Amino acid sequence: MYKGRKVTAVVTAAGSGRRMGTPLPKQFLKIGGKTVLEKAVEPFEASEHVDEIIVVGSSEFLELCTGLCRQFSKFSRAVAGGKERQDSVRNALNLVEDGYVLIHDGARPYVDMETIMRVLEAAAGTGAAVAAIPVKDTVRQTRGGDNTDSITLPRDRLYSVQTPQGFDVALIREAYAAAEGEGFLGTDDGGLAERAGHPVTIVEGSYRNIKITTQEDLPMETRIGTGFDVHRLTEGRKLVLCGIEIPFEKGLLGHSDADVAVHALMDAMLGAAAMGDIGRHFPDTDDAYKGISSMILLQKVRELIEQEGFRLGNADITIMAQRPKLSPYIEKMRTNIAAVLGMDAGSINVKATTTEKLGFVGRQEGIAAEAVCTINRG
Repeated sequence: MYKGRKVTAVVTAAGSGRRMGTPLPKQFLKIGGKTVLEKAVEPFEASEHVDEIIVVGSSEFLELCTGLCRQFSKFSRAVAGGKERQDSVRNALNLVEDGYVLIHDGARPYVDMETIMRVLEAAAGTGAAVAAIPVKDTVRQTRGGDNTDSITLPRDRLYSVQTPQGFDVALIREAYAAAEGEGFLGTDDGGLAERAGHPVTIVEGSYRNIKITTQEDLPMETRIGTGFDVHRLTEGRKLVLCGIEIPFEKGLLGHSDADVAVHALMDAMLGAAAMGDIGRHFPDTDDAYKGISSMILLQKVRELIEQEGFRLGNADITIMAQRPKLSPYIEKMRTNIAAVLGMDAGSINVKATTTEKLGFVGRQEGIAAEAVCTINRG
């Protein structure tokens, strides 16, 4: 409650995030182990004045939004968004009780309590307020249909608008109804309030309160993973390493094609992303993976880590085999792996060694492989 009136936070998370270039929308990518959406909701949960939190998600990811936000005691519901952001916010406003509403982008994970409080105080005073920061760059505006004629705008009066944006609920509902009735599509809530004739107060935002839009907006995170695998050599099986069928009198025993080198790499990638191992994702009790090419599984692992916002940086694979001699196949192994991972072969290293006839590898009972990789997010 604030000044005796209910305060509702509406967090919008229905965008597709196409510019991020990841399989999962940006609001579900992780920063420091938490999704962008969770980090955006946390300050509203912590605010002593916010009574209720409503999250707007796309129909496709509404269940995911609900699952992520159940941990917050003030979370009341997730509502399906619309085609445009304006449609999504309107859907949420239809559920908001009278009082004050704070509308915040779920892709702004760095909003702080001070900014939230400044917006709420101003909204309670004037009915409409937005967080904003002075622009740092000189801004020019074109006057014609091309860039050959432009003017400099007065920088001391220009602000970059952020969220949250705060309103008296009745005022912003009126502004939304007016826009809908005229078929007008605005870029933010404050713009709709202004268009409906309500002055909008600017309060101090924060330069840290950025909107996650592209990969460059995420903090860079680099992780290292290792993987190790062993398979027994046996007659009647093909020998497949890094997707290449290598002529030999024996092959590796396994549920899939038993490509020990690729298995080690997959484990390294999954380990770096803290996503378990290949046994967890592709169990040898599942007939769907019986005899499957490990290169197909490698593609699936790539997709799994990319869903978490990671991309492989580089990989180094060591194959331990007494026989056969693998040096003629090394370059093809590198290009095979790189092609599946969508990388340049210069980021993939494959090397082979014997164990000087020591151990099970030296006795030609099996082949082992070890892989080390880096993955990057941001």
